Formats: sequence, structure tokens, C-alpha cells
Amino acid sequence: MNTFLSYLTVLAVAALVLAPSLYGVLRDRRIDRQLRAVETRLVWLPRQKAGGMPPTIRRSRARHTGMHWGPVAH
Repeated sequence: MNTFLSYLTVLAVAALVLAPSLYGVLRDRRIDRQLRAVETRLVWLPRQKAGGMPPTIRRSRARHTGMHWGPVAH
């Protein structure tokens, strides 16, 4: 019985020591996933998460749509 309590104590202390680092790793992975979604312009709306709908592609404003920067010197 004493050996079992010793193992249980060691496991409890190890869990207390490792818990903050595991939480940080999971948080970093979530943030990385969100940054990748922003880079690919995929935006998940709350209704889409719940309903299983595909993500909406977020389009930026008129980029490269006939914008002229003036005469080009050759």
C-alpha cells in the first residue's frame, strides 16, 4: 500500500509540474491554427462551426484591379 501511495504521489506531482507547459503548447497550437486560417483567408463564423458549413473565403478590397501608378519610365 505504501508503494502504491508513493507512485500516486509522484504521478500527482508530475501532473502538477507538466500541466502548465501542456496548456501552453495547446494554446500555441490553437494560435498557430488561427494564424494559418487568416493567412489563407479562411474565416470560420460561429454558425459555420456549429453547422458544419464550409468556411467563407474573405476577399480583400480591390487589389490589382486596374490601379495605375502613373507613367512608367523605360
